[in-house]
Amino acid sequence: MYSNAYVWSRVLSYLEQNSPAAAGLTYFDDTDVLELNEEKLVIYTPSSFRKDVILNRYRDMIEEAMRDQFQTEITLEVLDDEDLPQYKFNQRKRAFVQFNSQYTFETFVVGSSNKHAFSAAEAVAEERTTAYNPLYLYGQSGLGKTHLLYAIANRVQQKHPDYNIVYIKGDQFINEFLEAVRSGKNFEFRDKYRNADLFLVDDIQFVTGKESIQEEFFNTFNTLYENHRQIVLTSDRVPSDMLILEDRLRTRFEWGLIVDIQPPDYETRWAITKNKAQSLGMELPDDVCDYIAENITNNVRQIEGTVKKIKAYHDLSNMPLDITNVSRAIKDMFKGKASTVPTPELIISEVSRFYSIDETVLRSTQKTRNTAEARQVSMYLIRKMTNLSLPDIAKVFGKNHTTVLHAIRRIDEEIRNTTNGLQDNIREITANINSRL
Repeated sequence: MYSNAYVWSRVLSYLEQNSPAAAGLTYFDDTDVLELNEEKLVIYTPSSFRKDVILNRYRDMIEEAMRDQFQTEITLEVLDDEDLPQYKFNQRKRAFVQFNSQYTFETFVVGSSNKHAFSAAEAVAEERTTAYNPLYLYGQSGLGKTHLLYAIANRVQQKHPDYNIVYIKGDQFINEFLEAVRSGKNFEFRDKYRNADLFLVDDIQFVTGKESIQEEFFNTFNTLYENHRQIVLTSDRVPSDMLILEDRLRTRFEWGLIVDIQPPDYETRWAITKNKAQSLGMELPDDVCDYIAENITNNVRQIEGTVKKIKAYHDLSNMPLDITNVSRAIKDMFKGKASTVPTPELIISEVSRFYSIDETVLRSTQKTRNTAEARQVSMYLIRKMTNLSLPDIAKVFGKNHTTVLHAIRRIDEEIRNTTNGLQDNIREITANINSRL
């Protein structure tokens, strides 16, 4: 699969070699490839004059170049500034996202731990204020941040069906950016995000580390903010605790309203249990709701998982919904998060993402400075955060245990040097790992 940039460079090279008037290629100086598929090649030039010239003089030759260079039959389309808005509108319609209809403000259980976040999110969705831009919601995993993002999206979509609503997770933004750079689709990437009417980013804490990624997000944020487009961000921590975040981004995250979501209190846990059961067509007795609310205390997601498990047991075995049967069915749900240990795969995944290195490269013998540090940090964190022995860690990387020991000692020495930033990197990666548990 060739990148758009590569295909277009080959086409231009073909034109240069076969066109009787090579000087005419100056008409292509400001062209960009918008779309390339099995049926058509869509290019853009700001000038209507150049559009006409390309279509009248070069259409046949460009289509011939695609046949000659790539053995494919395509139709050429050329757009100018007048055509671009309609093209973008059609692209948005094709990329329409149907947000989960279960996640609405009406289905969100409001309690003392989340009422301020709920009110702020609803105010943004109803456009009652312009002061909450960005709206920054933070709290532990599983407390309802994503539910509120979807609730905003669903409400805005009802009010403004034509709006371009973009939702993305922080790590997905990174992956798409790196792929856009690799495939030469920077134009499409920027067009997707910088033309959003509503921009929703889940787990923004992952947009840290590599300078180029923060630079791209900074420019995206600025473009949307200056165009008065609403931005909503969620994270597991406040901006000041994102140690590797550039100051200019941290400042912008703090421009609007920052609201935390705390773990639900007993009353909220009870109401969530009751509501979730009813949404699944199941009526739980009050004493069973009491039992769940008293024992499942970590987060909303765990409560919902517990109720779903009860529903499954009830459906499969026609289990009576009494305390005895329910407690037996969900006894394994009482394990606290503190007992959770990350896997080596999770640690390697987070380190790879932080350093923008493919996992296969990190596990290989490649020895660039960036790769070597990432590999040693992985070994160090696996040793610190899991129960694996040195030989076990060595097997993960295809090394011997003395290499692992050397890596751990080197990282230990490096983090004592508080001026090199490695200590902050490791803290950031550790926080990201813990947020995945």
